[in-house]
Amino acid sequence: MPDDTTPDRTVLSTGDTTFDSSLLPADAAATDVLTADRFGSAAPADPLGADPLSQGAGRKGAAPLTIYDVARHAGVSIASVSRVLNGHATPRPETRDRVLRAVAELGFVPDGAARALSSRLKEIIAVVYRRAPLGPVDDPVFEDESENLAFVDVINRGVQITAQHRGFDLLLSSVDVDDHAPGPRIANLAGKSDGMLLHDRVLTPSGIVRLADRVPVVTLAGTPTRASVNISGDNIRGMRDLITHLIEAHDCASIAFLSGHIDSPDSVARARVVRETAAEYGVRVITGPHWTGEYSAAGGARVIRTLLDAGTALPDAIACANDQTALGVLYALHERGYQVPGDVKITGFDDIPVARHLMPPLTTVRQPIQDLGAMAFDVLYSMISGERPAERQLVLPVQVVVRGSCGCPTEPLPSYTRTA
Repeated sequence: MPDDTTPDRTVLSTGDTTFDSSLLPADAAATDVLTADRFGSAAPADPLGADPLSQGAGRKGAAPLTIYDVARHAGVSIASVSRVLNGHATPRPETRDRVLRAVAELGFVPDGAARALSSRLKEIIAVVYRRAPLGPVDDPVFEDESENLAFVDVINRGVQITAQHRGFDLLLSSVDVDDHAPGPRIANLAGKSDGMLLHDRVLTPSGIVRLADRVPVVTLAGTPTRASVNISGDNIRGMRDLITHLIEAHDCASIAFLSGHIDSPDSVARARVVRETAAEYGVRVITGPHWTGEYSAAGGARVIRTLLDAGTALPDAIACANDQTALGVLYALHERGYQVPGDVKITGFDDIPVARHLMPPLTTVRQPIQDLGAMAFDVLYSMISGERPAERQLVLPVQVVVRGSCGCPTEPLPSYTRTA
């Protein structure tokens, strides 16, 4: 009996770069390669069948016309068709002309039910992310760090820019990372939006399936289901290339993985790749409860301090689940007198803007973070417009960026001549 949460997978490629399907998890139901001109510009999915709420003039032997047909024919959004047909706003003259011309050319005659459907479009999507619990922090150095959601902020920026081009607004909300029953709050947001974007593991796969009965759902760094689409960077390829670099270029014989949230799909996937890649080379891997952070600098620093206080010997390298964790690791090692990369090599994941400005600059895996958000909205918009996603898992390419924290040569900082 098939698993309701088993997705199809599509690996995106850009330019001449295409990913080897063997790098995908063994549990992938199917693997295809989809070429994109840019991150997030994938071939459109097949549309759903005729909408029973919208009856046009009809075509002999064909399904009745819908407002989705009008939008496609005119090359505009469903929201634009809604505004023209219902007169709720004043669209640009050229948009109005394109819609009316498409209506005439197709012979589309919307009935009352179709008008009701289009008028219910709110032009709002809800975006929900997880945050650390609010409250006092143990270390004043990281007092404001829990609100520094660099990765989330860049993704949301990509969502916002793309949504604005379609005339949509964002309804932004968050749930506590320790909140294991956010369903009622999220259901309330669903009633205020046309679709939802969920970061990380905001809901369980079964919770996502239930939510998708109400609105279209796309997850970011989550778990694809039969009812939703997940979009993420290529954790498998990125972490495999990074660990291979540490072993082959720097002869690391022991590597620790400092994880993110214990239930984060991204962190779990990256940890698995670290173990598998190290095993291929016979390299010792260190993981476990003592190496668990929260995707934060404070969490990374706490792990290092606790281990050093216990007299734990450092491995040759520490691969952090994300860049913010690595930032805290670098800080804690520096305050205890350890040299990076001399005593231990440090790597991150994401390549947030600050990564290249650390001392030493951070070796990491670069994700197209803003493009993740842009693609997430594009896919969600197509679902709102009535199209059926061709695949349930979309994977964007990543690349390893080597810098000084792993022992690779670091480009010298520009020199300046002081003037009086």
